[in-house]
Amino acid sequence: QVQVAESGGGLVQPGGSLRLSCAASGSGFSFYAMGWYRQAPGKQRELVASITSLGKTNYADSVKGRFTISKDNAKNTVYLQMNNLSPEDTAVYYCLIAARLSGTAAPPDDYWGQGTQVIVSS
Repeated sequence: QVQVAESGGGLVQPGGSLRLSCAASGSGFSFYAMGWYRQAPGKQRELVASITSLGKTNYADSVKGRFTISKDNAKNTVYLQMNNLSPEDTAVYYCLIAARLSGTAAPPDDYWGQGTQVIVSS
């Protein structure tokens, strides 16, 4: 089974920064695309940023220039550096990992983390 563990959320003032981390683990699994989503109260979950196994990144327009996604393949960990945060960034942030059993040809399955709360407020 795959475990996905997020960390790094918290309370930050507008204009501040936070760095989220998401570590994936699972014996016998290979990990592929990774991404961050967020869900604000009363809103649908939305894509924030994603990164493919080859390192190609994609960002929501609302975070371009402020957020940076990166990954450490050796640690099966994806990061989200968030700068110049605004109250509109307040949400629960979820990590999504695509993984499959090594040596199989089946398409990867998606695994979600439990979420980490980010609150931007003065």
